[in-house]
Amino acid sequence: MITRRKTRQIKVGSVKIGGGAGVSIQSMTKTDTRNVTKIVAQVKELEKLGCEIIRVAVKDSEAAKAIRKIKAKINIPLVADIHFRYNLAIESMNSGADKIRLNPGNIKTKEDIAQVVKLAKKKKIPIRIGVNSGSLPGMRQRLRGALNSEAMVKAASNYIKLFEALNFHDIIVSLKASDVVTTIDAYRRMAKVCNYPFHLGITAAGASECGIIKSAVGIGTLLAEGIGDTIRVSLTGQPEEEVLTAKGILTSLGLRASGVDIISCPTCGRCEVDLVKVVNKLTEKLSTANCQLPTRPLKVAIMGCVVNGPGEATDADIGIAAGKKNGTLFKKGKAVRKIKEEDFVKTLLKEIRNL
Repeated sequence: MITRRKTRQIKVGSVKIGGGAGVSIQSMTKTDTRNVTKIVAQVKELEKLGCEIIRVAVKDSEAAKAIRKIKAKINIPLVADIHFRYNLAIESMNSGADKIRLNPGNIKTKEDIAQVVKLAKKKKIPIRIGVNSGSLPGMRQRLRGALNSEAMVKAASNYIKLFEALNFHDIIVSLKASDVVTTIDAYRRMAKVCNYPFHLGITAAGASECGIIKSAVGIGTLLAEGIGDTIRVSLTGQPEEEVLTAKGILTSLGLRASGVDIISCPTCGRCEVDLVKVVNKLTEKLSTANCQLPTRPLKVAIMGCVVNGPGEATDADIGIAAGKKNGTLFKKGKAVRKIKEEDFVKTLLKEIRNL
């Protein structure tokens, strides 16, 4: 069991963050916020996959005003991502944003912060203090390694003091670097000096496999230590992959109340079915927005031979231990029947939906 770090609890719309609440999944839209139709379509797909909070880039007044129209058509809380111009945070809150993200590297003055905090307090809107290693205030020539993480924590701590001086405490903190070790160290250090909930992520993690690996290692390490209350996997690509990766990280650590954990062997010379094809096809089917997934964690084992196959299949909720062009289906630890290789995916999908 993972012992979670104790934090204040913050509400972002209807979603609770920190204070014992489950770890929530976030993503960010990849299209122009001013194009309401495209944004809404993208958010709807992410909602189906399990995204619980969505962030949009607010680069001008038109984008801030679009938030009102977007909010009217989606079902999850919306976060406005603000850089450089504090007035866009005010416009976004007036348009219905559920949370504001501010960057200490480019929204700095006490006067600007005071204006944002005044309205946030009135509307009871939380603020994420989002530190990025690439935009540390006054750190054009950035330090490396552990020193860089120290600089990130110092930047966040100094910024938090400005908000606390205004008696504002509805704060969520993030300290993201593109370097995994730096990110982990920064969050560990920050966990010792405040009790605000943390938004986890590896910034600019990269595309597909590389980004997924870096995110899983960084986010997963911290979550396993009980650090982290909401996560966003930052990938160069479609946001759907971000949500699916986030769900996979949480499921693998037992922190997600639903989802399918696929256990499959690496295959060897004993395997007499095309296990790679079966696993890839099942994974693809389960990754679609239209797939009806169970509401509780589910372990599915797909094993290629009789060495570890029966054992893993018996331990899973549903499992197949393959033989020559066929396999034995296991449910709840008991062998049920033989099935043909070509029916593996169809059978597993049916069993998953019926559990």
